[in-house]
Amino acid sequence: MNKVLVTGGGGFIGLALVRELRRLGREVRTFGRNRYPAAEAVGALCVQGDLRDAVAVSQAAEGCDTVFHVAAQAGIWGPLAEYHGINVLGTRNVLAACQEQQVPVLVYTSTPSVVFDGHDLEGADESLPYSSKPLCHYAATKIIAEQEVLRASNEQLRTAAIRPHLVWGPGDTNLIPRLLARGRERSLRIVGDGTNRVDISYIDNVVHAHLLAEKNLHQSRTAAGKAFFIGQQEPVQLWPWINDLFARMDVPPVSKQISLSKAKAVGWLLEKVYATLKIEREPKMTRFLAEQLAMSHWFSRKQAEKLLGYTEQVATEEGLERLVHWLRQK
Repeated sequence: MNKVLVTGGGGFIGLALVRELRRLGREVRTFGRNRYPAAEAVGALCVQGDLRDAVAVSQAAEGCDTVFHVAAQAGIWGPLAEYHGINVLGTRNVLAACQEQQVPVLVYTSTPSVVFDGHDLEGADESLPYSSKPLCHYAATKIIAEQEVLRASNEQLRTAAIRPHLVWGPGDTNLIPRLLARGRERSLRIVGDGTNRVDISYIDNVVHAHLLAEKNLHQSRTAAGKAFFIGQQEPVQLWPWINDLFARMDVPPVSKQISLSKAKAVGWLLEKVYATLKIEREPKMTRFLAEQLAMSHWFSRKQAEKLLGYTEQVATEEGLERLVHWLRQK
């Protein structure tokens, strides 16, 4: 259990995972389109390639004991072909590489978006069905990929999926920077009544869950073929949490509101206009985003606690203090 491949090892979750694996003395390779200086700086070997290249993926997995498949086409806007190519075909290539190279363990980084169905989700567990009508290509393609990863689990290749929600913390290049940018330009609106509760996942806790899943799949194997929701000990009220962060960063609080129905109508219109005009940048509102900002979506961690032994390593307040310190040093 020494040689590891991390796809997407230069991204937020991937790089944090690489650093922890190296700290533990593991031999780590990353696989992605680019070299990752930050990963190389801690002693990882960066293998360049495209997930859609089956031969390159298989070669990268040679001799590995574990593959952490973290890479994905994220976001909520863009061509379906790009999402399908990376998230579906790329994952199929990772599965094939594990089988060809006789890698015994695959831990897949998934998302709770696979179960979002347009309703509040409060304390929901992994028995939830996959969404039948996902509102963005990201969710639709991650559903297919997760299903195929979990179905592939057998004695020769044990697989599990980790579903962290709203990953944040030092090193974040997406969620928090975008929130702060929107806050500074005063373009954010509270969608709905502002009381919705959501799970958030501090980066160290997400890495911890991935490593616990790997250990289980190599040892007791009770996690094989299963998905696991990951979050903080308690969900947060989304808008007060955002405004708390904004206050610490001297960003004006979000106070203006818009109803969910109006936000979804605006999102629908923008989606149509952007698609018709072939505008590549992401609209400021989509139907998927409107639901994310207005609805409650927090999940039970009982399965992760029982099978993986998962416990929160960094509490929300401590994580927020670390995040603010990092942001102020940038």
